[in-house]
Amino acid sequence: MEEDVTVEHEPAHAHRVGDRLRAAREKAGYDLDQVAAETRIPLRHLHSIEAGDFAALPSRTYAVGFSRTYARTVGLDEREIVERVRDELAEGNKSSGATPARFEPGDPARVPGRGLAWFAVLAAVLLVGGIYAFYRSYFAPGLGPAPLRDHAEQVAATGTDAPRTAPTQAPAPSGPVVFTNEMAGTWVRFYDAKGETLFEGLMEVGDTFTVPADAENPLIRTGRPYAFAITIGGKPVPKLSEEDTIVSDVPVAAKALLGRSTPDAAPTAPPAAAPAPATEG
Repeated sequence: MEEDVTVEHEPAHAHRVGDRLRAAREKAGYDLDQVAAETRIPLRHLHSIEAGDFAALPSRTYAVGFSRTYARTVGLDEREIVERVRDELAEGNKSSGATPARFEPGDPARVPGRGLAWFAVLAAVLLVGGIYAFYRSYFAPGLGPAPLRDHAEQVAATGTDAPRTAPTQAPAPSGPVVFTNEMAGTWVRFYDAKGETLFEGLMEVGDTFTVPADAENPLIRTGRPYAFAITIGGKPVPKLSEEDTIVSDVPVAAKALLGRSTPDAAPTAPPAAAPAPATEG
């Protein structure tokens, strides 16, 4: 007599990122409140991640960054979790008909190379210059500069044979402000004048954050001001500080960074008044 054997199939969603993170958390004996306190990730975002509802997070960058931090806290492979998050985001975009983002700010794996970006800028400048030259040559030939005065008249007026030249000053760099982390596991928070968080979490070596151009008086708080290389329009500017101290409410808009006289001019907050996550170095 043959016995009936019941085969239990694993649920289709058992390999979702949210389920794997929840299982690892429960195995480690953590509840969500403990994970929120450890990672500084808002509790509502942790609920969304475990439910697989990445659309409830502010952006794709938050989904990737928060999931990476969560995985590190509960002992899972960060790279594998990040790849699974990207896959689920792509699946969600396909099902909704949305076009997936080509790259995400702060994620070096998705950011186009600097050489390609400079090539695009150079091509645009050459194109605009060519159009202007064509217009000047064929449609407005009389708009050129006025003829120079006779050389003898210039000598008589100035009393010298040498042309006068105005002192020149190198233009200040302009463009997007980019912070690049150079140390493993650096906690940082970027926020605006109203206290709204632009980004908060741990950044790994090579991770970047571009300060939004429309942010109102963007500020930074971190315990490793020396860990970030800063560029404005691709040109490096001094670091916030070279000292091992907590900096808070430091303006990071391009104008504010260029106005700092020395790298150590950023205001600092006393360590006792600046709580930091356990993983912050």
